[in-house]
Amino acid sequence: MREDINSFLNYLVVEKGFSKNTEEAYRNDLSQLEAFIAEEASKKGEIPSWSSFDRQEMLSYMLNLKEKRYASTTLARKVAAAKSFFKFLTDEHKVQQNPTENIASLKVGRALPKPISVAQARRLLEEPAKQTTPEAKRDKAMLELLYASGMRVSELVALNLGDVDTSGGYVRCFGKGHKERMIPIYPRAAECVDTYIKEARPQILQNKSNEKALFLNVRGERLTRQGLWQILKGYARDANIETEVTPHTLRHSFATHMLNGGADLRMVQELLGHANISTTQVYTHLTSEHVRRTYDKSHPRAK
Repeated sequence: MREDINSFLNYLVVEKGFSKNTEEAYRNDLSQLEAFIAEEASKKGEIPSWSSFDRQEMLSYMLNLKEKRYASTTLARKVAAAKSFFKFLTDEHKVQQNPTENIASLKVGRALPKPISVAQARRLLEEPAKQTTPEAKRDKAMLELLYASGMRVSELVALNLGDVDTSGGYVRCFGKGHKERMIPIYPRAAECVDTYIKEARPQILQNKSNEKALFLNVRGERLTRQGLWQILKGYARDANIETEVTPHTLRHSFATHMLNGGADLRMVQELLGHANISTTQVYTHLTSEHVRRTYDKSHPRAK
């Protein structure tokens, strides 16, 4: 059970871009849930497991939390942690049914994304170019591609050879629900990917000639989300970026910088692969500079 919690926490940090503090809060909340399940299983003489935890027991857990007189925000967070965790387990096919499905929970204010500045993004993307190793060329291609496309980290590491059209300047990826989308990329990103494929990837590949993954680790196998996150952390540190940078930070930065540059919200929604425009609208809170420019340009009394 603890291994599943660790896998989920890794997903939150790498895929969702959660901070270390949030990760620890989730760890504490899920450890509390694990202890509750173990205690309930012990009463029945059963072995505790996620798959044996049902909807009625989830309601009992919520009642147990309320009896401890937690603040409403704390209670909401603990229930939200359980709901997110079981959705993850369901998506990963580790449990067949989600015991938290259709169970209402209190809404918690959504944190705004924290992008890095254009100058910080430029410094970050320049770091791998300071080395000439095959791995550095791979890293340069990955970071340029992330910032050029706004892809999720899971989408990037899932790319295969042929998914990036370096001559046409497009990348094909599959998002949530296996929905395919084609994303244009700027010439510099296409050039870096092309250089990596022709010069660096054959050296990293070693003897694994049948490997289809675009981005490889040092063993010549598909790079993992965790591996990419560790690589990015190193470059962010070398670039003296004090803000915590995760692969998801580049996705946030892509969206914010596009909107600041005048991109249409609907277009950014399509590029990010958001099902609902409301998900994309969170970035409009970060684009006051763009709003000011548009206002000054458009309002007849502002001229």
